[in-house]
Amino acid sequence: MANGGANPQRAQASAEMVAVVPLILIGALALAQLVVAGWALLSAGEAARVGARTAHIGGDGEAAAMRALPSPLEPGEVSTDGSGISVEVRAPALLPWLPSIPVSASAALDPAGSG
Repeated sequence: MANGGANPQRAQASAEMVAVVPLILIGALALAQLVVAGWALLSAGEAARVGARTAHIGGDGEAAAMRALPSPLEPGEVSTDGSGISVEVRAPALLPWLPSIPVSASAALDPAGSG
C-alpha cells in the first residue's frame, strides 16, 4: 500500500521532540550554571582559608587570598573583618545576557583555640 502522506505517529514523535529538546537544553544550561556557581563558592572558601592562614602567621592575608583565586574569579573583593578574611566573587555567567552570580565566603582562625 503506497501512502503518499506522512505517517501520523512519526509526525507526532517529531513534534514532541521539537517541544522537548529546548526544555532539555535549558535544564542542562541551568545545571551547568549551578555547577559554575558551586565552583566559585568553593574557590572563594579556599581563598578565604588561605588568607586567614596567612594573616594568622603575620602575612598579608588579603593579598594571599587574591592570589589563591582562580583567574576567572580574580576580580573578587577581599576584606579583613576582625580576625577573619571575607572573599566575594562573581561566578561567571555561561551566556552573555545572564547576570553573574555573587557568592561570598569567609574564614577565620581563632588564635586562642576556643570554638
